[in-house]
Amino acid sequence: MEELPLAELPTAQTERADAASNRQRILTAATALFEERGAENVSMQDVAKAACVGMGTMYRRFGDRVGLTQALLSESHRVFQDEMVRGLPPLGPGAPARERLHAFGRGYLAILDDHAPTLAAAGGHPLLAGPEEAYRMHLGILLRESGAAIDVDYAIVTLMAVFDSRIHLHLRRERDWPLERVQDGWCALVDSWLGIPVAPRPAQADR
Repeated sequence: MEELPLAELPTAQTERADAASNRQRILTAATALFEERGAENVSMQDVAKAACVGMGTMYRRFGDRVGLTQALLSESHRVFQDEMVRGLPPLGPGAPARERLHAFGRGYLAILDDHAPTLAAAGGHPLLAGPEEAYRMHLGILLRESGAAIDVDYAIVTLMAVFDSRIHLHLRRERDWPLERVQDGWCALVDSWLGIPVAPRPAQADR
């Protein structure tokens, strides 16, 4: 198993019991309101009211909508990291490097897609990402394991760039690309770095 410790996200830090309870109530309320009304139609005040906390508590805990969005993404990333390090292949250990890279990219993009409305409401902020250092380490381990004669550090930069929430929202919402196409594109980018021939994508109408 690769030596890749789970990286703690800000919301995973040790909290007092009352602070942890407030945080959970806020996140539960935000999730319910976003599902009911759409994230773009929910304000910080709406969440505070539903969670029965004051605005002071909201801003101390999360700062603004971007901070709240980051907190909502945290649990998805914690589960994803655990599967990546200790789960079943191909995302977890035991599969060839290429298969694990493909599974990682598809999984990360699925997380972005699950939270797309929330990300859009937060303006697709560039800081809305997972524990990037752990993910960069993971990509580096797999790229080196592949044995490809490449600049691994530069490959990591190009592969991680696709996970910018603004790029994902642009492709999914403005260009109306299906998630599968975005995931396939990431896998093709991996293959190009590994020196594996990539089959041309069939011609189609594009936006």
